[in-house]
Amino acid sequence: MNPEKLKMAEQFISAVPHCKTLNMKLTNIGDGTAEMSLPYDLRIVGDPETGVVHGGAVSSLMDTCCGAAAMSHPSSPAGTATIDLRIDYMRAATPGQTIVTRAECYHITRSVAFVRAVAMDDDVDRPVATATGAFTVEGK
Repeated sequence: MNPEKLKMAEQFISAVPHCKTLNMKLTNIGDGTAEMSLPYDLRIVGDPETGVVHGGAVSSLMDTCCGAAAMSHPSSPAGTATIDLRIDYMRAATPGQTIVTRAECYHITRSVAFVRAVAMDDDVDRPVATATGAFTVEGK
């Protein structure tokens, strides 16, 4: 991994206010890949009766992780922005568990990076959500 890209991704994530508020962490980054975590927090529960995390928090985690994967791709020279993101929610995350998202930039053109991701809690065989998206490639 290019040290400059690692620094850029870390700065990107630390500068986004909702990442700080939600306590998101960049746990791994490689050439076109990223992994982030979202710890369970009562402030982001969508249903107080069940304790399930709000889908918007999961969406935000997946979007940010996909952006980090796009930025870390060897052919991506700079920052990125979301063009399109589709998220399929497969089940509610288990209350009390950290949600981890892994994203991969699997194709990149001069202007668009294509990314896919999966969000999981402790049950890694049953994803919470999957995502596919397109992100800008700036400065190329």
